[in-house]
Amino acid sequence: MKAIQLKSRTAPYPLVCAPLVARTRQALLAEAVSVSNKGPDLLEWRVDFFEGIADIAECVDLARRIRTASGLPILFTRRCEREGGEKILVSEDRVVDLYRAICAAGDVDLVDFEMGNNADDLAAVRQASRAAGVGMVMSFHDFGGTPETGMLVRHFLRAESQGADVAKIAVMPRSMHDVLALLAATLQASERLSIPVVSMSMGGPGALTRVCGSAFGSAMTFAVGSNPSAPGQLRIEDVQAALAMLRPGPAASSTP
Repeated sequence: MKAIQLKSRTAPYPLVCAPLVARTRQALLAEAVSVSNKGPDLLEWRVDFFEGIADIAECVDLARRIRTASGLPILFTRRCEREGGEKILVSEDRVVDLYRAICAAGDVDLVDFEMGNNADDLAAVRQASRAAGVGMVMSFHDFGGTPETGMLVRHFLRAESQGADVAKIAVMPRSMHDVLALLAATLQASERLSIPVVSMSMGGPGALTRVCGSAFGSAMTFAVGSNPSAPGQLRIEDVQAALAMLRPGPAASSTP
């Protein structure tokens, strides 16, 4: 199983990531402190929720303050609207400029950018993150259903071929067969790719993937510290307890 590489510390497998979704500066910093006290491994700043997203200097400053206040690594994400993000009144060129500035400032460990974005934008973010030593997650989200296993594997492979440091897929199941398809694709991709993979099946039926996905090769799971950023996310405390039970312990000694 491949762990995600963070520039600021050694990363456990799997990482437990908690989203920050506050809309104002004051609320965001308070959320960062509150959530960090629950013990996640890193925080995801979902900047598409932030009402000041158009102010690049403000976002760069807040990323630094979130890191200082929480003491945790940061995954920086603008989730686009077509893949489940908030609607923002900011051009894609401006979004790419935001990613460039965030990477150059050096206060985040990872950035997430959808692999379905414009190819030039994807390349620009990849160039900026690589130059700054920031890991790049290339992601795919389907809130309408779950593609078949082979297609999911191809999405993982596409991320690697486009230069991702981490390949991420999140899909919505319509049945438990869809959940199995996601887990099967995760296992196949984790065995075939040279980079870590991250996956989750969303909603109620897919919740189990958030605690058992690591057994199939998923290197990170998302858990709620304050407010969820996607359907089916579980509380940090519950995810941590489940992972503790699933991690192999010392082998039991046999009694003669």
